[in-house]
Amino acid sequence: MSTDNRQTNTAPSGGFSLLGWTEQLSETQFAYLLLVPTFLVLGIIAFWPLLRTFQISLHKDALIGAKAFGSFVALQNYQQLLTGTGSVAAMLSRPFLPDVTLSGSFPFVDVKNVFTSAFSVTLIFAVVSVAFETVIGFGQALVLDQNFRGRRWVRVAIIVPWAVPVVIQGMIFYLLFQPNIGFVVGPLHQWGLLSSTPLSNSQDSLFIVIVADIWKTSAFMALLILAGLQSIDRGLYEVAEVAGASPWQRFRQITLPLVLPTVMVAMLFRSIQAMRVFGIINTVSSCSTVPSLTCLTYTAWSQRLYGSSATVAFMTAAIIALLVGFYIFKYREEAV
Repeated sequence: MSTDNRQTNTAPSGGFSLLGWTEQLSETQFAYLLLVPTFLVLGIIAFWPLLRTFQISLHKDALIGAKAFGSFVALQNYQQLLTGTGSVAAMLSRPFLPDVTLSGSFPFVDVKNVFTSAFSVTLIFAVVSVAFETVIGFGQALVLDQNFRGRRWVRVAIIVPWAVPVVIQGMIFYLLFQPNIGFVVGPLHQWGLLSSTPLSNSQDSLFIVIVADIWKTSAFMALLILAGLQSIDRGLYEVAEVAGASPWQRFRQITLPLVLPTVMVAMLFRSIQAMRVFGIINTVSSCSTVPSLTCLTYTAWSQRLYGSSATVAFMTAAIIALLVGFYIFKYREEAV
């Protein structure tokens, strides 16, 4: 029988075979290859609006037509924003960052007016709320990880605040701290913790907004940390108990090291959300009383200060990117 008509899948000598190339890849490399289309789509979705925002931030606030913005001013909006001399600062009488000539150890924080600077307010909110939410959520997760009667109802009670819409949550705390309606203003004012009209005071309003956020979002942290706790092998606790380890030693040597990566990821998610806080501020108090970065962006855009608004938005995105990079660096250290 003639063999001239036999077919073969072998690539010609010197040619390129896509199938042969993929077969030479490791499992990890092949997995990344399959993810390339997803990365491309996500990259376009994520980076195109960011690049467009940066482009708008390089122009004046004036809008000419539907797509054309004001004249090109390079980094002038950023310079004005950082020194408090731009349109946004004039609009709110509160600069994004204080003047670098002010006294203080850190030029990016105004130690005299930390509750009226958008950057300082956002930073205080993010640090304090995420710290308390992590501690409270960790405690709740440790309780929910135990076997006891009625655990199902305790889980429901913890999750309920997280399920409350932000508008309803804001109205609850708004009414709670109204002097003529809420029952907590009088005692807290007598103890010197709040003023008689806390919702019109920047410092008191920021405190109320932080408390409201902790009340709602601690359950989110608890659920994420609980998932990490339940992934720990229970046999490790049995071996440690047989070896005579105390509950504190079991927590320090087993629970904390194994759940720490999950805690770091949960803190990363919450920190990103905290840096973009807007809804709870707008419903409990107002953006003029608690001027966060997102409030500044929204207010500037609504008043057609497009260049300044884009500048604040891009600066906020840059700060969040630095925050994500820090968390990833710390997470890799813990993973090693």
